[in-house]
Amino acid sequence: MPESIDLAVLGGSGFYEMPGLLGVEELAIDTPFGPPSDAIRVGELEGRRVAFLARHGRGHRLLPSEIPQRANFWALKSLGVQLVLAVSAVGSLREEYAPGHLVAPDQLIDRTRGDRPGTFFGEGVVAHVSFAEPFCEDLRRRALAAAREAGATAHDGGAYVTIEGPAFGTKAESELYRSWGASLVGMTAIPEAKLAREAELCYAMLAAVTDYDAWHEAEEAVDATTVMTRLAENVEVSREAVARLAAALGAEVCDCGRALDAGLVTPPRAIPAKARDRLAPILARRLGADDA
Repeated sequence: MPESIDLAVLGGSGFYEMPGLLGVEELAIDTPFGPPSDAIRVGELEGRRVAFLARHGRGHRLLPSEIPQRANFWALKSLGVQLVLAVSAVGSLREEYAPGHLVAPDQLIDRTRGDRPGTFFGEGVVAHVSFAEPFCEDLRRRALAAAREAGATAHDGGAYVTIEGPAFGTKAESELYRSWGASLVGMTAIPEAKLAREAELCYAMLAAVTDYDAWHEAEEAVDATTVMTRLAENVEVSREAVARLAAALGAEVCDCGRALDAGLVTPPRAIPAKARDRLAPILARRLGADDA
């Protein structure tokens, strides 16, 4: 088994580096799904082993739909990661979730086109994981507390609508999502959260609000320049929140690490050798138990 990594951080738009990470080793991981977004940097932060991956690649080279999410999560799982915190730029659909604030969302709505590979399974192995609660509640609450301790105005909960992009949404779409009671709109949480659950990883998000999307009458419609400018203003508090989260980590108290106990439909002994090889880190716990 690989040496355990206490926390992995997925840095989103504007969050390409993790200052304070000591003794950094850059790892280029080969996966059955191609290379990850970038080299994974592993080091020590607040006495914990932490991995950092720039979701869009250094230099921001990848569209949301181009991010090799399966490769990213396969690589993190192969390194012994158990907890994944995503830091992501979002638009707000609620007046009180203002630009510059952080949010720990608790629900997801998928408005992508279905073109993004969103499962590790198929080709000889079937699994249907529970996804009613898409974020790990334990990690989510720890991240929220860390953000507040870092001095951020941080909000508890809200539904995140994942759109396809790369264009921002229309005003009519923004108003539609508000009528659903959604709180945030972004482009990356799907399929991240689904793949994390299939890989039996705890996954939560700190969403950095950059704008009011297209609905707010008193604000200009969102554009990329506005997003990047406002991200630069709150990236430091996001980094401080990550450091505080790392320092405060304790024992796991959730069921994320056993998601395949109820989700794996194909009996482990019936999984073909080729699928076993392709999904080795994803299925290691279940296959080990079955083969024992």
